[in-house]
Amino acid sequence: MQTLQRLLATGLAMLLGAASLSSASDQDSDPQPGRALWAAVEQQIGLLQGELGFDHLSPAVLNALRRVPRHRFVPAEQRPHAYENRPLPIGYGQTISQPLIVAAMTELLGVEPGDRVFELGTGSGYQAAVLAEMGTEVYSVEIVPQLGARARQVLDELGYDRVHTRVGDGYLGWPEFAPFDAIVVTAASDHIPPPLIRQLKPGGRMLIPIGNRYLTQKLVRVIKDSDGKVHTQEMLPVTFVPLTGTR
Repeated sequence: MQTLQRLLATGLAMLLGAASLSSASDQDSDPQPGRALWAAVEQQIGLLQGELGFDHLSPAVLNALRRVPRHRFVPAEQRPHAYENRPLPIGYGQTISQPLIVAAMTELLGVEPGDRVFELGTGSGYQAAVLAEMGTEVYSVEIVPQLGARARQVLDELGYDRVHTRVGDGYLGWPEFAPFDAIVVTAASDHIPPPLIRQLKPGGRMLIPIGNRYLTQKLVRVIKDSDGKVHTQEMLPVTFVPLTGTR
């Protein structure tokens, strides 16, 4: 609850800061789109230090976030809001995550250049693009065909050839390319999918929202040690759309 109060207390300031940004049409010529937003996100990360375990974003993560044009991953009608610190609808009952959550999850994954990452839920393609900017090879599965096709088109237009996508049930992972150094799940589940645990490399990390849409969800970090034993740690309250498909 303390975390939620902090988020609410700082949320208005974040939105007011984002409101001063130029319009989405102007962002196309901006070499660092949304830089005011990322400065504000850095401040809010500091407030969440107790929950996250860090008080600032690493230069690699911050630079990756700055390089990805967030407005390209949202529907045209949402582009004026692309650099506000809140989730936005992308159609079919799905959303693009709040920038603060994308930043925190990217930092918590702790990926390195050359890592192989699996993403359950391509959605808009935005999180995958950020991970690709970190130098990783991303394998992302989307269950909604229309979203999968749209994300693929945007990723291709922006040159993200390190992101590999397919339409299917991400609960089952992508065993042909396992094991993965890191796994990120962008929809809430009431449990950690066993196929993903099996496909996580020893020493690997997974981030997954646990809970349902009617109760508080927790962002959980999963670490698989060198012996294959799984350790979990609850990080902070989050709100994600529910996982669909195989349960």
